[in-house]
Amino acid sequence: MTPDAQKIRTLVENNRELLLKTLEDLIRIPSENRSPAGDEAACQQYLAERLKATGYEYDLYPLNDVRELRGHPLSTPDRDYPDRPNLSTVRRGSGGGRSLILSGHIDTVPRGTLPWTRDAFEAVREGDRIYGRGANDMKAGVAINLFVLQMLDAMRLRLRGDVIFESVVDEEFGGVNGTLAARLRGSMADAAIVTEPSSLRICAAQRGGRTVHLLFTASGGVLDGGPGAGVITQLKRFMDELPNFANQRKRECKGHALYQSDDPVPVTITKITTGPWGTSEPITVPEECRVELYWQLMPGEEQADVDTEFQAWLDGLINAAPDIFASAPTLTKAVRWLPGSAIEADEPLCVELADAAQEANGTRPSVVGMEAPCDMFIFHRFGIPAVLWGPSGAGAHGSDEYVTISSMLDAAAALLLFTCRWCGVAGGPQE
Repeated sequence: MTPDAQKIRTLVENNRELLLKTLEDLIRIPSENRSPAGDEAACQQYLAERLKATGYEYDLYPLNDVRELRGHPLSTPDRDYPDRPNLSTVRRGSGGGRSLILSGHIDTVPRGTLPWTRDAFEAVREGDRIYGRGANDMKAGVAINLFVLQMLDAMRLRLRGDVIFESVVDEEFGGVNGTLAARLRGSMADAAIVTEPSSLRICAAQRGGRTVHLLFTASGGVLDGGPGAGVITQLKRFMDELPNFANQRKRECKGHALYQSDDPVPVTITKITTGPWGTSEPITVPEECRVELYWQLMPGEEQADVDTEFQAWLDGLINAAPDIFASAPTLTKAVRWLPGSAIEADEPLCVELADAAQEANGTRPSVVGMEAPCDMFIFHRFGIPAVLWGPSGAGAHGSDEYVTISSMLDAAAALLLFTCRWCGVAGGPQE
């Protein structure tokens, strides 16, 4: 007999400090991804010790040992993996049930140079929030996954299906090699839940993403042509025309049922720089300008089509203004192509997770598409139905990142109830 929703809810509430302490401990251990390298080992070792203390045998393995990863068509090239291990464990079922992977990435983006009003690695708890780098993206999700294993043991439940816990490295900056390595090593299941911060929505789809760097160049010097000279004129022309590319994307991109926004494929400038700032630098018309451009994609769009569309638009912009663009900007594909991906909203995984969340939390979650890319598409490519399900927060990739405690408890309660039902309860003290 599966524990009822009220028992699950009470168990989660009574053990809330165990969950929150895990998150706070993880925040206080930096695990920044500085592509192509990273610093995830200490966090992985912490989680391994927590698994060991709960009685689990664990597998802490270097990605460089996964030979099939090298040169795999889905892998992210040119990444370094000294002392950046994946971590996994399996809670074996008695047989006859469906298996489930609980997955999350332990790496975070760097702290960055933006000002924080709280220490990024202190795990500051204020009201319903816990602040810190990775609090939202996605150490809260990893903590929830571990908590589910701990609560299954606390209830002394024997499940029919296996539950696989994994904490993977190198998801940020377009990385998917940690998630891919786990699949190539044979870690497969009937379904997977990636506990990204989905704001208590079931995200059955992810957007894709393309990031490029553009380098504009022109002659500079403070006396060369006045304030309209140099790369500023090129930048202005590019900025004036970019809305036309964004509108073209909206017109020509085929939509998806899980994305109902007015702009399902936004185009965004994420960085602009013309060089160093301050009085230690001469006042001059800049000779270079770097622009980072990021645009999102729908499930089903192909890399060749997306790249061809942008190159044609850029060529048209340059050819229409040869007096401004004496030389074409240099285009670099700075981050790997990330495809969109989706499963159907009526998949058993989506329906049964929604049922569990409604019973555990009193509200039925929506089934939608996530606004950003992630590594979920790897599961789909290997034939594993997967969704994103996680807490709410803000500030991911920015300053003062936080997750809300109440949403962590809601996400954990729903996931624990769902895990029991999906895998099936073979026995326990409640029988």
